[in-house]
Amino acid sequence: MNFIEKIIRKEVEAGKHNKIVTRFPPEPNGYLHIGSAFAINISYQMAKKFDGKFNLRFDDTNPTKEDIEYVHAIEDDFKWMGFDYGQEAYFGSDYSDQIYDYALELINKGLAYVCDLTQDEMRTYRGTLTEKGTNSPYRDRSIEDNLDLFEKMRLGEIEEGGCVLRAKIDMASPNLYMRDPVIYRILKKDHYRTGDKWCIYPMYDYAHPIQDYIEGVTHSLCSNEFVNHRPLYEWVLNNLNLDKPLPRQIEFGRLNLTGVVTSKRYLKQLVASGVLEGWDDPRLPTLKGLKKRGITPKMIFDFLEEIGVPKNESTIDYKLLEYFVREELKLSAPCFMTVVNPLKVVITNLESDQALVADNHFKDASFGKRDITLTKEIYIEKDDFSENPPAKYKRLVLGGEVRLKHGFFIKCHDIIKDDSGEITELHCTYDPETKSGTGFTGRKVKGTIHWVSAKSREIEIRTYEELFLETPSDDTLIESVNPNSLVITKGRVEEGLDKVFESGTDRFQFIRMGYYYMENKDLIHRIVSLKGTHKK
Repeated sequence: MNFIEKIIRKEVEAGKHNKIVTRFPPEPNGYLHIGSAFAINISYQMAKKFDGKFNLRFDDTNPTKEDIEYVHAIEDDFKWMGFDYGQEAYFGSDYSDQIYDYALELINKGLAYVCDLTQDEMRTYRGTLTEKGTNSPYRDRSIEDNLDLFEKMRLGEIEEGGCVLRAKIDMASPNLYMRDPVIYRILKKDHYRTGDKWCIYPMYDYAHPIQDYIEGVTHSLCSNEFVNHRPLYEWVLNNLNLDKPLPRQIEFGRLNLTGVVTSKRYLKQLVASGVLEGWDDPRLPTLKGLKKRGITPKMIFDFLEEIGVPKNESTIDYKLLEYFVREELKLSAPCFMTVVNPLKVVITNLESDQALVADNHFKDASFGKRDITLTKEIYIEKDDFSENPPAKYKRLVLGGEVRLKHGFFIKCHDIIKDDSGEITELHCTYDPETKSGTGFTGRKVKGTIHWVSAKSREIEIRTYEELFLETPSDDTLIESVNPNSLVITKGRVEEGLDKVFESGTDRFQFIRMGYYYMENKDLIHRIVSLKGTHKK
């Protein structure tokens, strides 16, 4: 058991709860990413382990950033991942009247007041980590004045920035979040759900515990960046007249990932810049990007299970996810030959097509075999031929010989170039005595290369590398993008691949090239390379 499960189990055994309820409260101002899945899964698994309930609740109390587009995207991601949140999602905006009434209760108890200080003035009055704050000159307004001003805020009679509602706690608290935090502000913006009904909106730290309480949440699980927010979470609940059991906030270690950015601000900048193709760009760690790249929920869950539920903040190599992707695809992906950067080869002495047999998997015989055809014209990878080979080069060269995978030895005897000097075609001969599987031992060649016949068809292949050349910062985000993070080529796929795709298989190992996802008949994405640097 992880530490959160131990806490909950102890409470259950003590009879504290009839039913465990957890939640995930995203703000609908962006798309979910792998870090979101980490946090969601912790709350979701706790609910499942105790046969409880899990809520998806949109924290939509800021109309300046939120949009229904993000709501639909998040709901789609939940369904794709298999996170069951019941019949429908909840929305914080649906509780606006109750949250407002609770603010009136705090005012009537002398625990909240309307403050006219500007943001800069409040920052000065707040103090520092080493200096106590100073009470606002408006802190001792009468309850009647505060009720009157708060009503004017609600009716739109005060301009944005004119005043705020603050909780009256302790300006000398060592916890800066407890120094009379703002709990309501004026925002004269239409809300995507409530329209122009409200022009005042609650702050997250005030609204969140109330939303949890209304929904009957027993455990509010969040990352440890909210540790200092917990006293305010508890203050709000403890100072309202609430008759049901109160939720408990528990923090877990935040997940940091190397090699990618999960900051919503950074992701928005990347998408808005046009450098990427949208929130579902396969180079991004968004769930939609991972899905489009060909990564499955199971692969993500295997990755999350390995991480577990840490107490302290941790940094995980993103390549660990790729490790679990490979481990899954090693077992499930059939093997085919596909040429990503084609170079035409003419086998000048091949008089008729040659029937060959290929294994559909390197290790698992249950995948069976398939028939392939060696034709007079074939395609190989451009990198598998060199006119000026480097030392220890083991592929095809002029006058040299290699084996075609599942086929014969071929020897290059002529190079055809265009007017610019680029190689467009090779002329080779094959040795009919060297057919693969016949036990030929007459001589050896140093290399074996893959190929496709002229019966293959052209298709777009997208190859992805790391998005950033170096760790980006606010000043270097766009400049840090790797220009080769996406390479698009017109490749060629083995003729039998379409039939397998039509039968429902869409993830493949392309021999010597990597693991690929066939989105449709015209587009293939490389999921990961064949080998990675991370070892579990």
